[in-house]
Amino acid sequence: MLINDLPLTTIDGATTTLAEYSGKVLLIVNVASRCGLAGQYTALEQLQKTYGDRGFTVLGFPSNQFLQELGSTEAIKEFCSLNYGVTFPMFDKVKVNGREQHPLYAELTKTPDAAGKAGKVKWNFEKFVITPAGEIHRFRPTTAPDAPAIVSLIEASLPRAASAA
Repeated sequence: MLINDLPLTTIDGATTTLAEYSGKVLLIVNVASRCGLAGQYTALEQLQKTYGDRGFTVLGFPSNQFLQELGSTEAIKEFCSLNYGVTFPMFDKVKVNGREQHPLYAELTKTPDAAGKAGKVKWNFEKFVITPAGEIHRFRPTTAPDAPAIVSLIEASLPRAASAA
């Protein structure tokens, strides 16, 4: 099964797939409201605002894998909205590691990071950029969403170029 065909559940309970975002640059991130890295929501939302109308979207996947996510989807939605003004798509809670690992993360974690290491998600806010060509790039949790390596990858992968200044 292709990664775009894997079934996903939105935070509102609707069924979808990544095929809905075909042709876009995707930044997939496992999020957790009570994590010390939750401040990354600010940069994620800024990326969404900066590039969202140019063929980019952040996709947030709450996970309690590291025991730092709120209990209900309603609480997660409220936290993200009130504290960070999140407008990017959010999904139902998933397991990113282990026997009950979501199939999306089973595929994503095959991708090595910059140091050549694939495998388990190390912590909350691990990032995966998927280009419209289907290339997957992995960034570990401490890499900020607006780090130059991520921003340059997003910009280079956008379906249409920015207007000249």
